[in-house]
Amino acid sequence: MTTDERPPYPLAGLTALGALALYAATLAPTAQFWDTPEYITAAYVLGIPHPPGNPLFVLLAHVWGLVPWVPVYAARINLLSAVASAVSAGLWFLIAERWLRPVVPARVPRRLAALAGALTAATAFTVWNQSVVNEKVYTISLLSIALVLWLAVRWGDLPAGSRRDHHLLLIVYLLALTATNHLMGLLVAPAVLVYVLFTDPRVLLSPKVLAWCAVAAALGVSVWLFLLLRAPHFPAINEGEPTTWAALDSVLSRAQYMKPSLSARQADLPAQFGMWWQYFTWQWGRDWPEGVRRALAALFGALGLVGAWRHWKADRRSAAAMTALVVTMVPVLIYYLNFKYGFSQYPERTSLPREVRERDYFYLCSFAVWGIWIAMGLAAVMEGVVRALRRRVADEARRWALATPVLALALVPLAGNRLTASRAGETLARDFGSDILQSVPPYAVLITTGDNDTFPLWYAQEVEGIRRDVTVLNLSLAGTDWYMRQLQRRPLADFDPAASAPLWRGPAWPKPQGPLLRMTDAQLTAIPPYFELPGRRPLDLAGIPDTLDPRRLGQPYLERPDVITLRIVQDQLGRRPIAFARTTADYADRLGLGPYLLGVGFVRLLQPERVVAGGAVQSLPGFGLDDLPKSADLLLHVFHGHAAARQRPRGWLDVPSESILILYAYAYQSLAQALAASDRVAATRAAALGDSIFRNTSFRTQLAPAR
Repeated sequence: MTTDERPPYPLAGLTALGALALYAATLAPTAQFWDTPEYITAAYVLGIPHPPGNPLFVLLAHVWGLVPWVPVYAARINLLSAVASAVSAGLWFLIAERWLRPVVPARVPRRLAALAGALTAATAFTVWNQSVVNEKVYTISLLSIALVLWLAVRWGDLPAGSRRDHHLLLIVYLLALTATNHLMGLLVAPAVLVYVLFTDPRVLLSPKVLAWCAVAAALGVSVWLFLLLRAPHFPAINEGEPTTWAALDSVLSRAQYMKPSLSARQADLPAQFGMWWQYFTWQWGRDWPEGVRRALAALFGALGLVGAWRHWKADRRSAAAMTALVVTMVPVLIYYLNFKYGFSQYPERTSLPREVRERDYFYLCSFAVWGIWIAMGLAAVMEGVVRALRRRVADEARRWALATPVLALALVPLAGNRLTASRAGETLARDFGSDILQSVPPYAVLITTGDNDTFPLWYAQEVEGIRRDVTVLNLSLAGTDWYMRQLQRRPLADFDPAASAPLWRGPAWPKPQGPLLRMTDAQLTAIPPYFELPGRRPLDLAGIPDTLDPRRLGQPYLERPDVITLRIVQDQLGRRPIAFARTTADYADRLGLGPYLLGVGFVRLLQPERVVAGGAVQSLPGFGLDDLPKSADLLLHVFHGHAAARQRPRGWLDVPSESILILYAYAYQSLAQALAASDRVAATRAAALGDSIFRNTSFRTQLAPAR
């Protein structure tokens, strides 16, 4: 089937520009939590983020970030995400407009219906929320899926011949190329195959075409070699360190995460489908109460189903391809991902194994492509209106014009997601990365535990140059050989007083020499994953008398990160400051180090002698013994308390990362109590900040329990 009507590229460009304007107005101004700072930092240093390494994204983002689109580097990379999604919106418009031609003969109403579908796709909550920050690589995958699908549509409209086959080669190349960004981009492949089978299956038997497709695929996947070529240069972000073919295979297969087989379901299948449905209910009015969200999900779900029915009646070829795409992106993907129970799913069942955060971004593409069937559904409703007006309005063009107001439904997601999808003005992750680094003395070893207390620190150090003298030890990665080798190899940066809090600028700080651990690579590798600890075991750590107690540990063994932590204490105490981020909770206490910890800002510094109250050392509610003057100086004069306290329209939406905001609130309220008798002005200011921060959280106003 061919069509003589040219694609409305100018209107598609305007659609993309409109989406870009929306995304730019709600763009995150800097790095956010979770993987955002890791990927931005990897782009900056031309590094390798966590498996599977995503080399295409790193290369694209690195080149994009060299252009000063905006002054802040993180905002540039966020803008890349916005541009990718905006171009996708333009492509959804083109696809919907082409597939609507058998349904809506009138050109203007048809294009308005296609615009409505593109608008719902662009403003669906997850699409919008992920388009204003470069949290991962999924908006690049979204763009590749939209582009490949549009090229398949164009291929199908061209007459048979070599010119059409050029489109097919480009499709194969893009599919192979997008795999080096993320395998999500391959979800469009079944739809393309269906489109080809319905159009001209003989092309799949052409030796010439198949040979050139193999060449195109090889060129596309060759980008994976970047990992093998870049890793030996040891960039600051070099996760998995794929310096050998075996290591490269481990990175690409994500062996580090030890996912179970698909036959071993991490949650029952109905619950996994229920997770997707929960996220679907978020897409059309996330700002509004749950009852409204569910009603809108039913409405937009029904519109899409009606659109699917109308699509099948109008054009079996494109309907079959679209159905293959939806099936791949929903049931097949749900089964393949094999998630645990959702973070907020079944809240009353507290014992369920859960994902550490919401996973709606994995289904971003399914919510976007649903916009095509929504456009079809709206067109079907318009057809009904046109038929109803047939007796009263003679002119068909006027009947279609009178039917177009139903397209106003496409504005609902724009209105219903405008608060929660926006990340405008949100700087907390960047601020936290800076604040926790400024809590430690020069050349400190700072022990962290997860993504949100580590990746913002990497960003602050590598991109913004804040406290590069600090060595960050992430406990979640300390169990891997490659990470510890990197820390051993990493040169210690000079302390820069200009990039430090005034608290640490006074005396001269001698730069420590030697590696973090006094061990060879072979000795590090030889540390087993577990050490049995059948009973209490006394230990001397650089003069600190410690006792390892299985009851205090909560398990009869030490894990590899525990051994490394204790060895760092043994090797570095008295040579370098050792600090435990407050986000590690009671980790140091479980190792028996609690009596030797002194709080300063957002960390607890290990002292060579037991800490006792008196003088500057006071007990802060919920925080234990603390160096009050230093913490007060940091909290009131260095930390970004006002940024944490700014009022969010709907509070802190990402509950899994809310603990960071709560840490700020507890710190300021505890400081207010400690200063109440000695400095009423400072205490009042701290209390006001703490109260304002708490109002953004689900805890509202309360103090942490005493340690």
